[in-house]
Amino acid sequence: MDLPKYYFRVRDNGAFVFRVDTENRDRRIEMDQIATINIRNGDIKPHGERLLSEADLERIKAWMAERAEVLARRDIDDILRSVDHLNLTAHWAQTRASAAQLEAVTDSLLLAMHDLRTVLVRKKAERLMQDSKD
Repeated sequence: MDLPKYYFRVRDNGAFVFRVDTENRDRRIEMDQIATINIRNGDIKPHGERLLSEADLERIKAWMAERAEVLARRDIDDILRSVDHLNLTAHWAQTRASAAQLEAVTDSLLLAMHDLRTVLVRKKAERLMQDSKD
């Protein structure tokens, strides 16, 4: 069985990195933690007294780059799902919501949408100003 040399156990903001070993006398899969990584700040901390090899660091950095791309794609997908949810919410409010249900959600929705609109308008204006400078 061809297993990868490294296993990354994802956690908030990063992962624990394990070296995978199948070349032992019992033919068991052994995972030895070698590092802890933080995606947000780029920290790579060896586990315990370990020294990471160039191959270790190279693979860890590659995983961090791949993970950052995955998370960025997920962010956009989540936002696009939010657009779908807003559309579904509008349809619900127009066609099925009772007065009591609308009363329960209207203020929260209006404040959240106002906040979002304010941020989007400000960011759009900043981009337009930057584009006009370039």
